[in-house]
Amino acid sequence: MKTVLASLALLTAAGTLQAGPYEERERDWRNGAIVYQIIVDRFVPSANLEAKRVLYPAPKVLRPWSEPAKPGVYLADQKLNSAELDFWGGDLASATTRLDHIQQLGTEVLYLNPIHLAYTNHKYDAFDYQAISPEYGNREDFKRLAADAHKRGMKVVLDGVFNHMGRNAPIFQQAFADPKSKWRDWFAIGPQYEGGARVWTGFQNLPELNLENPAVRRHLWLDKRSVVRSYLRDGADGWRLDTAFELGQTYLRELTDAAHQEKPGSLVVGEIVNYPDQWLKSMDAVMNFTLRDIVLGLTKGDITPTAAAGMTERLVKNAGIEPMLKSWMLLDNHDLPRIATQLPDTNQRRLAQALQFTLPGAPNLYYGAELGMLGGADPENRGPMQWELARSDNPELAWTRRLIKLHKEHRALRIGDFRLIESQQLFAFERHTDKVLDTRIVIANPADKPVRERLLIANAHLMDGTPLVDLLGQVQPAPAISMGPGFITVELPARSVLVLQPKPQPMGGYNRYKRVN
Repeated sequence: MKTVLASLALLTAAGTLQAGPYEERERDWRNGAIVYQIIVDRFVPSANLEAKRVLYPAPKVLRPWSEPAKPGVYLADQKLNSAELDFWGGDLASATTRLDHIQQLGTEVLYLNPIHLAYTNHKYDAFDYQAISPEYGNREDFKRLAADAHKRGMKVVLDGVFNHMGRNAPIFQQAFADPKSKWRDWFAIGPQYEGGARVWTGFQNLPELNLENPAVRRHLWLDKRSVVRSYLRDGADGWRLDTAFELGQTYLRELTDAAHQEKPGSLVVGEIVNYPDQWLKSMDAVMNFTLRDIVLGLTKGDITPTAAAGMTERLVKNAGIEPMLKSWMLLDNHDLPRIATQLPDTNQRRLAQALQFTLPGAPNLYYGAELGMLGGADPENRGPMQWELARSDNPELAWTRRLIKLHKEHRALRIGDFRLIESQQLFAFERHTDKVLDTRIVIANPADKPVRERLLIANAHLMDGTPLVDLLGQVQPAPAISMGPGFITVELPARSVLVLQPKPQPMGGYNRYKRVN
């Protein structure tokens, strides 16, 4: 007995009996989490809208909820577009009343576009990061929303806009007017800059912060009372960083470490519109624009299936599967046309969405995408939520729920590794774990004609004769597919996707998988 116990102790010390990588991935809420993004002003109308009208003085305009978002005109005196001053009146309290919709969809993370004090409707022109815009409420309202989300098993991620502030921010106005101001070194001010200060990509309303000044970084993320750390204590579970690539890798690493110190296991995900691999050394995850472009290019016919497969395999290899699983897989957001506008063809759109929920990553839903909301480029993509579309007979809603259920119920789709399946005409891959029957095989035909092809499935533990059952149900009648000696033959209709699960047939108690995991 002592020998057995000693052996067990040695095995445990060596890590043999410790949780494997897949169990560790399952315990980390960030892996494969389904994210739902909202603009607070546009999500749910306030219950006290009339009382709030005083918060929208001219040139701001409070629009009726039934009115769509429309392009505006440039206001030279304001140094911004009039569309940036159109409001619809949503707030944190009203958003809290619709957490049931987000929860019932099956989403697990609520991502809020900026809520800090700012002048415009989009809030990317911060006045004070520690205060919440009064149109939205206050810090107590945020705490209540976060607490309600947590009771529902959901996490909350905030938008950190730490590259620039707003021109009308009191500290910038002081710095700009007084060379001796204590805020002067928080910005780059001088006659060498158009408008007198260095601004974000030429937008005069957005003066850039001088992050090389340690005082700025202490205020934003380093100090215990900093913006990043205080909101994490108030209930936030992570930060999405606006224009993260402009902060640079050194400061991103510093910010990420500060967030993890304050709340271990919190998420820092960056808006990186670059190839992501090197950036993932500085953060937990990225918004995966590269994978998005591969999927949309494949769907639209701009990238061949063979090329798209090779690009995806290279991306996963370069980035690493662990940060890929945490990275947000988006098709649209507040900066992009809505997916129903980008891909008006239903089958084409559903192919892209099926890949969004089956490739490695955390699927990101932009509010209203589940309802089929339309919207072109900004500001049309930022219209108020069309709650009248949230009906049980809405096919877009039913499809989204099916994809969410698929992603959540199948372990490999959430936390599994990626393996390319070589093909000439189809886009195909495996998601797999340490358990062979977790394997899910995804095969997409983006062409406008049916494709029949024989594919090599390089999975040594999938047994000859094992039936493969389609989980998605998009292809009817359901195809009859089974494993051969490493091969399957599939025939897919135009613009369709299969998600195949191995399901061994009962053999009177005999099990061909009894000695493989």
